[in-house]
Amino acid sequence: MGYILTKEDFDQVIRNLLKSYRIFAPVRRKGAGRFTDVDAVIYDEITEGTQIELEAKSDYSAKEFLLPLSETLFYFTEQEVKEADLDKRPVLFFARSCDLNAIRRTDQIYLANGDARDPFYQRRRDLIRYVLIGCPQSYENCFCVSMDSNRWDGDYVFSVEYSDGQIRSDVADDSFDGFFAQVSGLEKASVSPAYVTENKVKVDIPDQIPASVIKSDLWDEYTTRCINCGRCNFVCPTCTCFTMQDVYYSDNGRAGERRRVAASCMVDGYTDVAGGGSYRKKNGERMRFKVLHKISDFKKRFGYQMCVGCGRCDDVCPEYISFTNIIKKVSRESREVES
Repeated sequence: MGYILTKEDFDQVIRNLLKSYRIFAPVRRKGAGRFTDVDAVIYDEITEGTQIELEAKSDYSAKEFLLPLSETLFYFTEQEVKEADLDKRPVLFFARSCDLNAIRRTDQIYLANGDARDPFYQRRRDLIRYVLIGCPQSYENCFCVSMDSNRWDGDYVFSVEYSDGQIRSDVADDSFDGFFAQVSGLEKASVSPAYVTENKVKVDIPDQIPASVIKSDLWDEYTTRCINCGRCNFVCPTCTCFTMQDVYYSDNGRAGERRRVAASCMVDGYTDVAGGGSYRKKNGERMRFKVLHKISDFKKRFGYQMCVGCGRCDDVCPEYISFTNIIKKVSRESREVES
């Protein structure tokens, strides 16, 4: 069943849903961008439909509900450990195809190891049901078609997309039709979620990347260009690295909490080890590690590419380093080795 809604109709549907679900969606924050007069589109919990940004690509990915920048896992004293409380209400998660495909990749990392599954990720993941945001057009720097993540083929409860002043929705789960039926006068229509079929930006990645690329001098450029700010990691929907921090309370040094805090392979300190050692000190080495993990290492293990082609890394880099250009350089050098 599909519907054509006005913004007012959509807001009423969201109000109906909020009685049963928490909703996380892209939200526009005025003046919260990199400059004082630039907005930022982030993921946040919403309280009404008018807050949801359906037109612009979000500057930050949808991962921050599943992997908060800082999350307390448990509290401890000398005698006991208590797992941190979590709001157990079910969650509706509004996301585009690339971000849903990114969550599929994150699931592989955190949940595909049988008994070694991450329980803290699992308990958040179990709360989520998807709402698919359709993509009528490609955005700047997107290359999702090349990465086969332009279309979501998994489950979703309904889709939404904004076009020509209207919101089109395909209700895929019949149990959600009642939330729409409560709004009188909705126009019924045959609706299919829109998805991108072509990007201006394209990449072609070889099936096998030779080991010689690791020693290539193509990475030297990024030792001087990259300023190791880590922005590319923190906006990336498939970057999942973290560090652990034990915080001891000042009023009782024998009690505290353990936190999982987002970390970044591009930032100083990530590869520090006991005894003062540190791996990948050069920024070019860090770039090599990140890029090859995205387009080679993950695929060797799971059979498909880690990168989903959202283009956020290119959007956010202050040094205008293009991830797609790096992929093209790696691809070119790989083919030269093969020939």
